[in-house]
Amino acid sequence: MDVLTTEQVAERLGVKPATVYAYVSRGLLRSVRNGDGKASLFARSEVEAFEAGRKVRATPAIKTGITLISDGVLYYRGHDASELATTVTFESVVNLLWTGDLAFAALEPSPQLLSLARTVTAPLPPAARHTDRLRVIVAAAAAADPLRFDITPSAVVSTGRAMLATMVAALPHGFPATSLAAGLWRPLTGRRGTPGDHRLLDAALVLLADHDIAASTLAARVAASTRAHPYAVVGAGLAALDGPLHGAASGLAYELLADAATRRDPVDAVATRLRAGEPVPGFGHRFYPDGDPRAKLLLSLLGDSPAATNARRLAEAMHQRSGVHANIDLALAALALDRGMTQDAGETIFAIARTAGWLAHALEEYGDRPSRFRPSGRYAGLPPA
Repeated sequence: MDVLTTEQVAERLGVKPATVYAYVSRGLLRSVRNGDGKASLFARSEVEAFEAGRKVRATPAIKTGITLISDGVLYYRGHDASELATTVTFESVVNLLWTGDLAFAALEPSPQLLSLARTVTAPLPPAARHTDRLRVIVAAAAAADPLRFDITPSAVVSTGRAMLATMVAALPHGFPATSLAAGLWRPLTGRRGTPGDHRLLDAALVLLADHDIAASTLAARVAASTRAHPYAVVGAGLAALDGPLHGAASGLAYELLADAATRRDPVDAVATRLRAGEPVPGFGHRFYPDGDPRAKLLLSLLGDSPAATNARRLAEAMHQRSGVHANIDLALAALALDRGMTQDAGETIFAIARTAGWLAHALEEYGDRPSRFRPSGRYAGLPPA
């Protein structure tokens, strides 16, 4: 087999070796150990296929004034997202993303939509995930809103505020609360929580509110470019979010941390996955070769809790050996484990938070040329008869 070393792959792709390891941890590239087990090797054919795939993933130029990632820092409309997470509420960040004004604006459910959402989700089986319920809630709310095709900015903002609040309040154990974080805490844990709990969740929601043109955000913008209504935009985002390499990634990291908590040495949980040739979830991000600031902040807010401590130990071991850092998925998993949430809690937090970003991008897209996303396929099938 024709193989390349990590350094050769990094040079070919124009990235740092740490980024190559990040690709491996996310399952985008496969590696094998060399003869002495001290270095990684990559099949040349797989690297070439990955490189070709990167070149054809082009999309129309998207100019956005929402999010900037620069020098390892995430900004929302010029504001450091980490600073926002510790100083303002999620409601204020939602308003910033949608209107440009960093001021608190309440998110309140529509009584009619809330009643309908609870009715249509009641027959779902207990095993249904929260994100399964969110898709049903959004679809039902759309069907009940005769003015859903009004995509003027003020209408989208009004619709978005009611939609977000209804999504949370309609979940099992959900209820309208003084803040979205307070209302979401109970569906995630079965408890009302303390003000400190709510503030912690608020910070996580702020950190996840947007992240440039991620896969789900692109899906939302494509929907908005066809002038789909705001509910359909959120539905498109929820569909793309459902993959294990996107919104559901924190659930895989949850399994890793839960396994680590049962071992004398938490690092053995990583060793088990590496021995089986499995990617290690919760590590690496191509935008943050020096570490994901969202993960750093969220883990720091969790203090010295057992889950956060184990996450840091795994992060230290992975960084020393492979040069990769923990990402937000690992931090979300630590939050969920530390506060007694279910495995899919991180995905739920992600979905609720990112709804704010999807609608912000929809507002931009509604003001741009319609139906501008039309890439051309490269036919590789049988020639015409």
